[in-house]
Amino acid sequence: MCGIAGIATLDGSPVSAVILNRMTDAIAHRGPDGEGHYVSGAVGLGHRRLAIIDLSPAGQQPMLSPDGRFALVYNGEIYNFRELRCELERLGHRFHSRTDSEVVLHAYAAWGEDCVSRFNGMFAFAVWDRELGELFLARDRYGIKPLYYTFCGNSFLFGSEQKALTEFPGLRREVDLEALLEYFTFQNIFTERTLLKGVSIFPAGSWARLSTRRPSRALAPVRYWDYDFRKPDRPMGEQEYLEELDRLFCQAVNRQLVSDVDLGTYLSGGMDSGSITAIAASRLPYIKTFTCGFDLSSASGLELAFDERQTAEMMSALFKTEHYEMVLKAGDMERCLPQLAWHLEEPRVGQSYPNFYAAKLSSRFVKVVLSGAGGDELFGGYPWRYYRAAVNHSFDDYTDKYYRYWQRLIPESELARVFRPVWDRVSHVSLRDIFCGVFQREAQELRSPADYINSSLYFEAKTFLHGLLVVEDKISMAHGLETRVPFLDNDLVDFAQQIPISLKLRDLSSVLRMDENDPGKEHKYFQKTNDGKVILRKMMERYIPESVTRAEKQGFSAPDASWFKGESIDYVRRHLLKGSPLIYDYLDRDAVRSLVDDHLSGRQNRRLFIWSLLNVEQWLRHYLGGT
Repeated sequence: MCGIAGIATLDGSPVSAVILNRMTDAIAHRGPDGEGHYVSGAVGLGHRRLAIIDLSPAGQQPMLSPDGRFALVYNGEIYNFRELRCELERLGHRFHSRTDSEVVLHAYAAWGEDCVSRFNGMFAFAVWDRELGELFLARDRYGIKPLYYTFCGNSFLFGSEQKALTEFPGLRREVDLEALLEYFTFQNIFTERTLLKGVSIFPAGSWARLSTRRPSRALAPVRYWDYDFRKPDRPMGEQEYLEELDRLFCQAVNRQLVSDVDLGTYLSGGMDSGSITAIAASRLPYIKTFTCGFDLSSASGLELAFDERQTAEMMSALFKTEHYEMVLKAGDMERCLPQLAWHLEEPRVGQSYPNFYAAKLSSRFVKVVLSGAGGDELFGGYPWRYYRAAVNHSFDDYTDKYYRYWQRLIPESELARVFRPVWDRVSHVSLRDIFCGVFQREAQELRSPADYINSSLYFEAKTFLHGLLVVEDKISMAHGLETRVPFLDNDLVDFAQQIPISLKLRDLSSVLRMDENDPGKEHKYFQKTNDGKVILRKMMERYIPESVTRAEKQGFSAPDASWFKGESIDYVRRHLLKGSPLIYDYLDRDAVRSLVDDHLSGRQNRRLFIWSLLNVEQWLRHYLGGT
């Protein structure tokens, strides 16, 4: 796990080693164990190393092929690298380290772009082909590891984080207003835009080539993989699905235990992290586990159930783990937000400061941690979302309902008022077209409720899960910590996509109206039926107590609804309602004040909107010349 950066000049001018060093210095937190640079004429590659497998100098990057033709910078972990290494050795390749990095380099030399389809893991990497004068870029199937790029003058720039790119002289720091509009609609960015104008995120499951001999100021990524949630061609019996799911889940966790450094797991109190911990603990006695809880002394209502430390402690005792926990208070958000916003670079889905503290805690004891991310998106963990759009007259009817639901921060009807200072520059943007552009073309052929729910699973894996993964990478790497996600093992994902919806959700006819801002939305849903992840719950009953597998789903959220109008109310007022916040160069002060006052007065829960405003304000201060 590392940080990468690079430059390729389109006019053949030599790359500056000084600038390349500045780019890698900007992401030094991603790789505290070493650095390396490769400069050859019009190309420069930089690397910061977080040593996980083969800690020796043999794992240093950039890494060159034996004949000097290829140079690699790579960030990630390939869990099937040993099998690939054996295959490459049979083809005559010889290795000088035990790293997966060297396997990636030889795999590209042997198979070209086809190598990415053979990798089971998380990655973002670049390979310079000196013979052809080509730079090759690729990102893993799901987007676990981020990669950004831009063109600046006669240079092409890429890096694991945007802050590496901003070190390049001449790169203008300007807000992408269309991305800002996307964010304040969906609390996410569905396109490849970022909040920095001209900087794009490389699409997941894609590769691209850039020729320095036939230079172009455009990159054309090629998709090599995509999600495919659909009915199975030959359905099996429920017991067969259960047994195969058990096998693949255990295989996925065991694959991701490979490490030459200390490894632990998050233990939130939920069944996904609990089951991962159960499997890992059976292989690694006294494995370290980590939980963050919340001070609920000022919480109210449904927020009183947000602290899951008691359940996590129970499972820790059951699995005999070495357990550590932290309790967060309202002031912790205020303390970490400036640092968090700098590391995030752009806010995405949901809260993230509790995860920031969880990573900080974990990094004190381990360099690798396993997370339960992906379980909900693969197995139907958000039933209150799917059911609202399960029964439809047409694809347009379906997208109308789902589009209304995913306006998480500002309803489309309010955007012109809120974005009044810049509305003439963004009014042409069709947010509904952006939303519909996520779906596959075949989606218009959907017929049954199961078809529509599979389409929803596809949409959320492409958007919501991708946002969670980008955030998790930034948060963990801020502390020099590698996060692994066993649920996104290739074999497990391929199987999970083909499990019938009837084994994920029980009642396809239930449609509930839920407010996404409502922290009690899960509780209200489960008051009607204990649904979602049905087959996964049954499988996990083999490893964790029934009291956990049958518990109501609880997201990892702080009681912000109460804190924002309680202990943190002065912080909110000071940063959003007083003085000269930078956010009002783009948003209308009176419109924002009205929405914030809705929350502070208790008229409406707008915790997600307030969190997003605070986050963007801090981002503007960091990246547009503020404090």
